Amino acid sequence: MKKEISLLINRSEIAAGTRGSSMGSDALMAAARSQGNGFFAKFPMVRIADRNELLDHKDAHPFAKRINGFEHVYTAVANQVSACLSDAHFPLVIAGDHASASGTIAGIKETYPEKRLGVIWIDAHADLHTPYTTPSGNMHGMPLAIALCEDNIRSKSNEVDHDTVAIWERLKQIGFSGPKLFAEDLVFIALRDFETQESALIDQYSISVIPVSQVNEEGTKRTVENTLALLSECDILYVSFDVDSMDPAWTSLGTGTPVKNGLTPEQAKEILIGLCEDSRVICAEFVEINPCLDEKMNRMAEVAFGLLESVASTIENRN
Repeated sequence: MKKEISLLINRSEIAAGTRGSSMGSDALMAAARSQGNGFFAKFPMVRIADRNELLDHKDAHPFAKRINGFEHVYTAVANQVSACLSDAHFPLVIAGDHASASGTIAGIKETYPEKRLGVIWIDAHADLHTPYTTPSGNMHGMPLAIALCEDNIRSKSNEVDHDTVAIWERLKQIGFSGPKLFAEDLVFIALRDFETQESALIDQYSISVIPVSQVNEEGTKRTVENTLALLSECDILYVSFDVDSMDPAWTSLGTGTPVKNGLTPEQAKEILIGLCEDSRVICAEFVEINPCLDEKMNRMAEVAFGLLESVASTIENRN
């Protein structure tokens, strides 16, 4: 049965440490148009309001940069994802920085509060930092901590101001009060660059990690099977794909935090298709394409567009 897809475009980049991911969706559209491909005319599209103007002003939140503006973005993303799901559409989110994903998760949980949500995080990074642990203050490193309602006080290294704490606490309650995700329902694929504070949480909660070496050894089919088996008790699934999960040698440096020894584009494609064939996958997201950093013209977006098109086709045609 064909599934109606809606494209949700979130150009927010206020949670990233480098500039340019706000143009990721435009780069994808440019890649499609250069092929004469009408992909972006096929589906209804919603553009989510951003707060990128805050990048032009001094920020008062060193351990959660621009968290005041991010609260607005988070809420807007959650509302649009929830509205899309309530209309029985499949939200295919194209976002700037990966902080967007916390809003996506909130919107899913708001719509299905009684359902057990599984999250598949395909990314070089763990994104489990909090204002109490972050070495950078960039909130694109915090979306999973928000979803887990996790402060990681045991690894605390920062003294966080009261205003930041108040907004952080509000973020954890938007869409659904309490944890929107449990650690046993989170699977990392291609994780390979993370700090000791994040490692402590992974170890504490025994979070499942499928490294690139395992993908290389066992193949993508087994990777998909293992991932879905780990989430067999979940009612619904969300796939979050950061392009830095791929090896820059096969793509480009067109992302904010590239990390070597990642997936090949073909591996990424096979994993994404295999996962999205599961009818429990009700939302997918592509993030962190940054054409300003792309030394190969628009190569990252060209690769990502091929993956995006494959995911959309899989969703449309699955039973």
